Amino acid sequence: MTFQADLEKLFGLKTVSYKYELGKEALFHEAIANDRGRVKRGGPSDAQKAFPTKLGVKGPLVYYTDPDCTGRRTKDTYAVKWPEVADEIWFKADLSPYDPTAYEGLLKRVIQHLNDKKASLYVKDVFMGSDPDFAVPYRFVGEYAAHAMFVHNMFPKNLPGVKDVEARRWTMLNVPSFVCVPERDGCRSEATVVIDAKNRICLVAGRADYCGVNKKTIFTVGNYLLPKQGRLSMHCSANVGKNNDAAILFGLSGTGKTTLSADTSRKLIGDDETIWSDNGLCNLEDGCYAKLINLDKQAEPVIAAALSQPGTIIENVPPLPGKKMEECHPDELDLNDGSIAENTRFSYPLEVVPNVMPNAQGPHPQTIVLLTADAYGVLPPVSILDSEDVMYHFVSGFTARVAGTEVGVTEPQPTFSACFGGPFMAQKPNVYAKLLSEKMKKHKARCILLNTGWSGGKYGVGKRMSIKVTRALLNAALDGKLDNVETEKLPILNLTIPKSCPGVESAILNPRNTWANKDEYDATATTLRDAFRENFKKKGFSSFGIEERI
Repeated sequence: MTFQADLEKLFGLKTVSYKYELGKEALFHEAIANDRGRVKRGGPSDAQKAFPTKLGVKGPLVYYTDPDCTGRRTKDTYAVKWPEVADEIWFKADLSPYDPTAYEGLLKRVIQHLNDKKASLYVKDVFMGSDPDFAVPYRFVGEYAAHAMFVHNMFPKNLPGVKDVEARRWTMLNVPSFVCVPERDGCRSEATVVIDAKNRICLVAGRADYCGVNKKTIFTVGNYLLPKQGRLSMHCSANVGKNNDAAILFGLSGTGKTTLSADTSRKLIGDDETIWSDNGLCNLEDGCYAKLINLDKQAEPVIAAALSQPGTIIENVPPLPGKKMEECHPDELDLNDGSIAENTRFSYPLEVVPNVMPNAQGPHPQTIVLLTADAYGVLPPVSILDSEDVMYHFVSGFTARVAGTEVGVTEPQPTFSACFGGPFMAQKPNVYAKLLSEKMKKHKARCILLNTGWSGGKYGVGKRMSIKVTRALLNAALDGKLDNVETEKLPILNLTIPKSCPGVESAILNPRNTWANKDEYDATATTLRDAFRENFKKKGFSSFGIEERI
């Protein structure tokens, strides 16, 4: 069956035209010529969205999202509550249930909209994952060439050896020109993202045109599919040492996941989405989608170098004052300028990154690292976790927002995101936690909780852990030097901590030692303990078979 016939059968698209598998250079020109939508609040709906820089096609494409969609629309992300899959999906605030009848009506109206306007659609066939044993066929169909170019950057292509491609393919239909009507369509706003697990469809309807939607939506699908096959899909980075020793690092934003995985002595598997299967570790992506805001070009030379390369995409970075983007060299752009969005981004293929594992694959991990940035200053710099501890801290997914970074935040505030990526976890958290625990036991992997946050007092009083100390602790764990050390149990938080570590002053390993006022430490530790307990109870983790450890 041709792709046209397949799309007509799947959706009923009859009067549209397609631009199939265009190369990145062609998509570059198509995006500039044809991608139209809103780029300013209150502005027209047919504004130009993609621009060249001074380098033209030999440089990056600069793309601007709708001002209401400079990041993922988590409150507008849904899964259809078909009876066949309702018990499997973890419905929550950032993956709400969508009524099947309302969804069918919405999809029908989106298709009619495309047929009526005789839309021109871009089609890209790629895969999620580079291991043919489990790679998920993914077909992007959308109105924007910039989105097709993004998908080309971010996913493996032309992967040999994948079985049953047609029968297993997922299709994303991305239609920014459609305007949802909540009262009619059963959604919350003018834009919606819906995952239809029964029919293997991802529908993006309305101004949800942030490039990351085309990535994170299909990863949510992967997080639904792959654990059912006994494969653990993870929101984590992964790398491999000189002795073929792999490690995975889980962590929420600001905990050091990307920084610590970017180690010149280790080869990168990936920095965001990884699968742990019977074959070992594998990156689910073929590209990177890096944050640009306040990028230090000297500290991040790989990203800085990729800024001026052809075929890459810069998202929501403004031109230089008084200039049009086509007059600006990408190396001159002000990456500290968040006037359009704080979440400025950059998409580039993995091939431009040096020191990457072949095919972005690696062996089974020997070390699992759970990263947290504790702004309360009470968690140890490193804790050694057993399998039950791992399940508890994995589903908790704790870090802390610090005072002064957000309006109204005057004290550290706990943030919990299950499995260190709650919004993307389509199955219940115990599914991932159980798989992690089982794989750790089978492959005899160690696990640590590594605190990159504060010591000697809470944020504003204590000091942030030095990268030197954090690296020393991480390297000790990777080298197995914490496997058989003498340990002690930290009261209140019930964590096992080493009494010594090579290259680290022993006194700081127990956080209570670093506080001048021990009673204040105990009180603050109790506050954090109670936050953990409240989150555990609120999320109902005990009903999932998770043992409470704090």
